[in-house]
Amino acid sequence: MSNDSDSAAAAPNAKRLLWAGFMAILAAGVGFSVRGGILGQWAEDFGFTMTELGTITGGGLTGFGVVIIVTSLFADAIGYGKLMTGAFVLHFISAVITLAAPAAFEAGGKDAAFQCLFWGMFIFAVGNGVCEAVVNPLTATLFPKSKTHYLNILHAGWPAGLVIGGLASAFMAAKVDTDGTILKAAVDWKIQMSLFLVPVIMYGMMLLGQRFPKSEAAAAGVSTGQMLASVVTPLFFILLVLHALVGYVELGTDSWISKITGSIMNDPQKGLMLFVYTSSLMFALRFVAGPIVHRISPLGLLFVSSILGAIGLTLLGTATSVMMCVLAATVYACGKTFLWPTMLAVGSERFPKGGAVAIGLMGGVGMLSAGLIGGPAIGYKQDYYASQDLRDNAEPTYERYSVETPEGFLFLPKIKGLDGAKVGVLGDQGKELAAVGEALAADGETDENYNKLAAWWKTAKPYASEDKAPVSAATLAGGRMALLLTAAVPTIMAVLYLLLILGFKATGGYRAVHIDDAEKLSGGIEGPMEA
Repeated sequence: MSNDSDSAAAAPNAKRLLWAGFMAILAAGVGFSVRGGILGQWAEDFGFTMTELGTITGGGLTGFGVVIIVTSLFADAIGYGKLMTGAFVLHFISAVITLAAPAAFEAGGKDAAFQCLFWGMFIFAVGNGVCEAVVNPLTATLFPKSKTHYLNILHAGWPAGLVIGGLASAFMAAKVDTDGTILKAAVDWKIQMSLFLVPVIMYGMMLLGQRFPKSEAAAAGVSTGQMLASVVTPLFFILLVLHALVGYVELGTDSWISKITGSIMNDPQKGLMLFVYTSSLMFALRFVAGPIVHRISPLGLLFVSSILGAIGLTLLGTATSVMMCVLAATVYACGKTFLWPTMLAVGSERFPKGGAVAIGLMGGVGMLSAGLIGGPAIGYKQDYYASQDLRDNAEPTYERYSVETPEGFLFLPKIKGLDGAKVGVLGDQGKELAAVGEALAADGETDENYNKLAAWWKTAKPYASEDKAPVSAATLAGGRMALLLTAAVPTIMAVLYLLLILGFKATGGYRAVHIDDAEKLSGGIEGPMEA
């Protein structure tokens, strides 16, 4: 199949453009993965709750989604090359703003640090969104006969980035003894966060001097208005709803999965390594999507994937051992692997006149769902059930470790979640806090946030031995419930996919739709063959 697909590629530099897109998505994966590994440092350094951390991670995905939609409307008019140059610049700007968070914290406290991290992640996501708006329709155009196969290969860059970022985070994380003694300090999160710039530089170099085609629809003479008109159908609306659910269950959950599984296994490093394992599995599986869809069709693959995703999340939420976590995570990884790229392929195959607009709308809605709903909602569920558990079982402890101001999410009730900085101090028995105090004293400096946390620890330390167990248990309870409730999302997806399969079967079965005059793309691409 691969050879046939290669011979049918629509441009002589198709492979080079494909792998440049792969590197761009890999950069997004590295940034996403490293960020997941440093959420704990952010909570401890700046005192964020799980809901606030979820808002930061969600803000990145929100920017990603908005930009995919907007950019896809004008991608062909502006030009893919110019857009990728803009993405390259945005990635560097995002790094500068994110790395300014500690200075902002010293000058303006927690809120200032929050703004730096939120907007840094947002701009990073804007760059990612521009890349996504280009590389998806570009790949569909370059390989019109094998869209599912090559879109899955393109998006193998995502789990590859997660693996690289996850391994880097594991290597750079702190080593802590069972009694809370810090054996090796974590590498500063600013260094870890800068790693995503390496693949950014690589994709920039790969795209130098290359020429890009227009989307399949634009090359066939379809206007932007006609692209938009072609997707105003009940079927496309259903696909949008489904992709919103895909974004929630895949990207929203990925924002938290290593932290939650680390809590279940009582070892953050094991949670991170489990995340690396599942991402490696996804990377390998995405290269074999083509043969699979030839056997069961894209919708059949999506249906099976949803069922596996629901089973995997349920097993993760009830796992009580490392082996059960590994088994559950394996099932979950197999379930989520094909969802995102195969959905984009279905949208492109069924709505070829939609061009970049159709794929952009689907990708954007998926990212918006993950950012506005998935990340914050899963964070809120953790806060809600963790605080409820701690309040019910150890109310004095809850009063010591809850935040001062209640926070809510959408229409859900406001709650006082657990303060991440306080929980972090309890975890290492104040050793890192003491080290910070010594460093400030040696420099003759004072810090209002440190003073506030140190004063709190002075009153909470006498109760630390009795507080540690219920706080750990509450954190675990919150993570478990978040996963169990999230399992409902792929269950709903499976039902919708089954209805689509039955609907297509009643009309002759699922098949790809082609634009009659799209076989010969106008304005052919000039460029070198891949070396």
